[in-house]
Parts: sequence; structure tokens; C-alpha cells
Amino acid sequence: MQISMAGRVALITGGSKGLGYAMGLKFAECGAEVALVSRNEQEVALAAKEISTITSQKCQGYAGDVSRAEDIQTVYEEVTRDFGKVDVLVNNAGFAQAGEFTSITDEQWQYDIDLKLMAAVRMSRLVFPGMKERKWGRIINMLNTFAKSPTAGSAPTSVTRAAGMALTKVLASEGAAHNVLVNGLNIGRIFSDQVVRAHERSGSDMDLEEFTAAIGKGLPMGRIGETDECAGLACLLCSDAGGYISGTSINVDGNLCPVL
Repeated sequence: MQISMAGRVALITGGSKGLGYAMGLKFAECGAEVALVSRNEQEVALAAKEISTITSQKCQGYAGDVSRAEDIQTVYEEVTRDFGKVDVLVNNAGFAQAGEFTSITDEQWQYDIDLKLMAAVRMSRLVFPGMKERKWGRIINMLNTFAKSPTAGSAPTSVTRAAGMALTKVLASEGAAHNVLVNGLNIGRIFSDQVVRAHERSGSDMDLEEFTAAIGKGLPMGRIGETDECAGLACLLCSDAGGYISGTSINVDGNLCPVL
């Protein structure tokens, strides 16, 4: 299947590394122009330059902390100034903050809510009117398997990601009549910068490849996923080829999650 995103503009938060970068690259390879957002100005500029060099598509990086409402507004204004519109929004920023329930402070709860839930709320609220007016739009909320099957010690991320799943359904219901399609991806164990950081924190004698393989052995498919395996699905959902898929939350986890 030939997937085309020609003429589309995609905005991806958390776009300098891992899944965000992989989706930006895949979108650009399929013809989209891409705006990447990250807190680290140097990293996001480098990521955008790499994607532009590889694909010859317009790709620009924007520095902003999406846990801050004022940064979201500024980034949106800069992107629409430079690209003219936003057709595709991927709310990808965030990390797996988790701990024993009684140990989680109010400050940690609030930061997780702002970074994951409110960032998606605020950015979606900005792009939604233009998508409805043009009768074409795609929003993907990057979630995780804890949103469907939370376990002990998985808060606050399991709670904020579950709220993101509810937000996905609300937006899909409001956007359906306007051809604004909204879906969630519930991510399992995917090789990313988070795995690299986990390896660094572990103090393990294993090298990164061995460490990654060890994690994979405990999973149903015997390995962790690759970012390309997620990016391909995201690209399909954000193209015309995915034009009748909305309001769903898809597990991208190699059958890790026990809930459909």
C-alpha cells in the first residue's frame, strides 16, 4: 500500500527523539511537512534538520515545554505562521512517571496532568477549529497500556493516560461530522530513549543491546517493539487511507495488554 500525506502539515510534540522522531520521519517520507516540538532547542533543531535532509521535505523544530499553557500557545502561533495550518496533531510528549500511590506528591500529580492530559487538551483545542473548517484533520493521542489495564505502582501515568483515552473519544465524537478523526495508540515496550535512560540508571553490566533483549524475553513476542512499527500505523491513521477509523484506542504492544 502506498500511503500519501502530500500537502499535509503535521505537528508532533515530543518530536526530537524516539517515537516522535520516528513518526516525523515517516510522515515526511510520505510527503508531509513536519513541525517538531521539544523542550530542548538544540536537539529538536538537529532532529528537524536530519528529517529534512533525509526526505527533502520541510521540517522545522520548535522549542517549548508543553506542560506550560503559554508555551503551547507560542508554539502553535509559530507553527501556523511558518506552515499556514495544522492538519495532523500527534500529542506525544510525556514519559512513564510511576510510583507507589502514597508516595506521589501533589506536585508530581499536577505535573503529570499538565504534561500529558492538559497538553493534549490545550493543543487539540487550538488545532480543532481549523481542522473542522477545512473538513479534514487527524489527531493521535499517544497513550500506554496502563490506560486500559493499570497495575499497582502505575500511578500517576496510568490515570492521566486513561483520561487521555477518554479525551480521545470525546474529540472523535465531536470531530466525526467534520472529517476530523481522533485515535489513541496504547504503547507497550518500544525501544526508545526511555529504554536508554533505564539502562543508564540500572548500573547493569550488560550493554544496551543485551539489556534490551533481556526486557524483551519477558514479553509475549519475546522482544520489545521498534519505533518504525508504531510510526507506520500512525502514518496510516493520519492519511486518507485511514479515513474511516476514529474513536478507537489501538494497542501497539505485541499482545502485552490483556484488554482489547
